[in-house]
Amino acid sequence: MDFRQLRYFLAVSEELSFSRAAQKCFISQSAISHQVTRLEQELGASLFERSTRVVRLTNAGARLVPIAQEVLSLETQAYAVAKEPRNRIRISANMSFAPHALDAVARVRELHPDLDIEFVIKSFTERIDAVTSGDADIALIRGAVDRPGLETVDLGVEDLLIVTSSQHPLSAFSTVELGELAPYPLLLPPRHSQVLIHSVVEDAFVEVGRRVQLGPPIARDHTATLDVINHPRAWTVLYASTVTGVPRAGLRIMREARGRLRVPVCGVVRSGGADSPTMAQLVDSLRQTMNLEAAIGPAPEQSG
Repeated sequence: MDFRQLRYFLAVSEELSFSRAAQKCFISQSAISHQVTRLEQELGASLFERSTRVVRLTNAGARLVPIAQEVLSLETQAYAVAKEPRNRIRISANMSFAPHALDAVARVRELHPDLDIEFVIKSFTERIDAVTSGDADIALIRGAVDRPGLETVDLGVEDLLIVTSSQHPLSAFSTVELGELAPYPLLLPPRHSQVLIHSVVEDAFVEVGRRVQLGPPIARDHTATLDVINHPRAWTVLYASTVTGVPRAGLRIMREARGRLRVPVCGVVRSGGADSPTMAQLVDSLRQTMNLEAAIGPAPEQSG
């Protein structure tokens, strides 16, 4: 038995759905099902009643829930007390957050010249684990997490921008209604590797009463922008904060007209971790600098 299995078990117990729990944990449904099955085998008891329509806790599963919550809370506390107190704040993020985070760091450092603020690049899972273990004080993420001992602070929202070839039928416009994209294939990496983006787009299409048409998954060694150039009737989405570095030749970048493609941006801290004055100032500064609605800029010249 390990902590990861307990986290996945709790996610399924809260959602009563393996698919929703997988989305919540940002892993594939098969992976979370496999880990829960391994936990059941180690405990020698079924934790869930499964059918094609419903997932329910068994008596054994219901008894395990409070114990699992307590174990994961103790894990967080154990990591926290083992760390030597330092006049340091460590931010864990990926590179797309760097311009905004470093701006916020500069503001806080003006107020606290002796404070050491570090910016550490990690994958999504590594960021959350770093906060849990006490190796990082705050993780910057898109979406949210629900893990015992951790809490999230809202920092803002980020638009997903629509990217097409300059030859796409809708490329003459700077904004587009979501329903207008329904006839055209959406190119994204496989769902298990981009759960958040898939969920945001799917939910937005449900909101307008349409269904998204997914094209073939983008191969690991491909980029979305290249694939839409090679498939002029297709489209993809990019986070607004990443658009400034995208070459514009042959591409059209547009906004969704009603602002339906938006992703929450959060900071993940240990419970109570945002209460210190310096962390509160950092969170406030991050909120001020997380203006993630990047300018689209002029349309690229269209060929032909």
